[in-house]
Amino acid sequence: MAADTPGITRRSLTPLDPTRKLARVDFANVQARCISSDAAPALGRTLDIACVAVASELAGVAEALLESAVDYAKLRMQFGRAVGSFQAIKHKCADLLLEVELAKSAARYAAEAATEGDADLPALASLAKAAAADAAMRAARDCIQIHGGIGFTWDNDTHLWFKRAKSAEVLFGAPAWHRERLMQCWEV
Repeated sequence: MAADTPGITRRSLTPLDPTRKLARVDFANVQARCISSDAAPALGRTLDIACVAVASELAGVAEALLESAVDYAKLRMQFGRAVGSFQAIKHKCADLLLEVELAKSAARYAAEAATEGDADLPALASLAKAAAADAAMRAARDCIQIHGGIGFTWDNDTHLWFKRAKSAEVLFGAPAWHRERLMQCWEV
């Protein structure tokens, strides 16, 4: 159906992440026509592939935030030494590295499953999306903490990465929804 069909209205939304454009489309008394009686599998595969793409993006966001935090921890001096030399910062970065690597692995495995037409794609896509969203949000929070006060100012890009992580976290389903979907996929 054409976008200028009477009853269809579109309006731009103001998203948290200003680099991601969003719009709302409303349908009021618009006559629909069935384009396929068997569209569910195609829509499901589209959702899976979109989740794999967003998981890959989130894994990259998490990795960029980790690199930023580590670089800053090496640079920032406190009490005569780099803050990265303090045990609390070392542990935070090490834990984050583990989570980022797990998210990257899950995203790569899901992408390979999508390429090969693996029957487990719905489960793997949800696993990757949930893991990458959790990793990106943790990386965003930890990176802001490691950067201290400058982490959420316009002088530093961390707040932009945080906004990207937060908006992508809920795109195509929040992590909790994907964990539930994962359990349903592998239910015996």
